[in-house]
Amino acid sequence: MSIPVPLDELEAQLEAYPWGYLITVSDTQRAHSLAVPTKFVDGVLIADAGRATRSFAEARPNVTMAFPSPTPGEYSLIVDGDASIDGDTVHVRPTSAVLHRPALPN
Repeated sequence: MSIPVPLDELEAQLEAYPWGYLITVSDTQRAHSLAVPTKFVDGVLIADAGRATRSFAEARPNVTMAFPSPTPGEYSLIVDGDASIDGDTVHVRPTSAVLHRPALPN
């Protein structure tokens, strides 16, 4: 079950998620995940990242950030965005966001 999150409401939604995963794609086309604290500044998610993560994001800037629910059974937040590199950080400008949880069994 997914609920779209308007981008102008994303900052408020992020307050419930203290950390998440920055997901990039490696040179071998495998998913690469990095746990990062939530940092949202002027409409951009910012993550300190190592050389490999920065390289992957620069080569393939369509990235995802996944913020797991802090409470089991509640919604996780998934944000797609366009990455750019600034020094040792990856900046992700969100393009879409959804709250998501598995459908409840009937």
